[in-house]
Amino acid sequence: MNFRFLGRSGLKVSEISFGNWLTHGSQVEEDAALACVKAALDTGITTFDTADVYAGTKAEAVLGRALKGQRREGYELFTKVYWPTGPGQNDRGLSRKHIIESIHGSLRRLQTDYVDLYQAHRFDVETPLEETMLAFADIVRQGKALYIGVSEWTAEQITAGAKLARELHVPFVSNQPQYSMLWRVIESKVVPASDAEGMGQIVWSPLAKGVLTGKYQPGQPPPADTRAATKQGAMFMTSFMTDDVLTRVQQLKPLAKEAGLSLAQLSVAWVLQNKSVSTAIIGATRPEQVLDNVKATGVKLDADLLRRIDAIIGPVVERDPAQTTSPDRRP
Repeated sequence: MNFRFLGRSGLKVSEISFGNWLTHGSQVEEDAALACVKAALDTGITTFDTADVYAGTKAEAVLGRALKGQRREGYELFTKVYWPTGPGQNDRGLSRKHIIESIHGSLRRLQTDYVDLYQAHRFDVETPLEETMLAFADIVRQGKALYIGVSEWTAEQITAGAKLARELHVPFVSNQPQYSMLWRVIESKVVPASDAEGMGQIVWSPLAKGVLTGKYQPGQPPPADTRAATKQGAMFMTSFMTDDVLTRVQQLKPLAKEAGLSLAQLSVAWVLQNKSVSTAIIGATRPEQVLDNVKATGVKLDADLLRRIDAIIGPVVERDPAQTTSPDRRP
């Protein structure tokens, strides 16, 4: 496993990390979830990402049990706050009340005294940014989080948050956006703004919700055991499940074979070619998926191969930076 710094911080993370959105506590049984975490640890992954909202807080609890007994200094644990975790009006957002209460709940479920990175899961337009950042600063000074990051913030929001972070002396180090061959909305604005503030990208869905594995065929229904075959999974995949996209993805398979990679490995390796990416989050329902994806670590793709990839999928790539604020994505 290769390692990278998280932005300009001194924290090193495995360049492939393990996340449990849509899996732990919901899509797979706990024994399978524990087996996937063990496989991740066995392959050298040290970075684990979750959120309080995943599976209605159950995902954090599963991950806490999976990591129990591991040397705490030996892994990096990330979680997030923003989405509703209860029925009350204050069980959501980035108010001081919700942030303070949420970190306590996350630490309890994760069975740890601190998280390495605490992330604002979205930008809260209803709460003053100063209130949010001061609450994060207090959590850092209490030792309950070592670093602060954000997820799916726009370039303007990142710049404003970083300014306050400097004033409060808060280690504001990362952004967690969706990023893949097919979804490049961060490249024109978010990445330059993050780079300017010393923030690394923790990218989710490098396989475009599984589409870049090549398992979905144009003109055919999704296999019964896949995410797209479920109501919840299909809801997040509509933009990728067109015949044009799926046909072009199939055309990538010979390029992957030429590089000595599976299509999934090629797709993970592709996002890691971006020097602004600190780590790419993979998910899994079976240990075999972890073992396959981690083979992308350390892979270098030559410029000619990257050009040929763009020639195939360029017409269907989403690049609109306005999609950063799309409300229908919740990783």
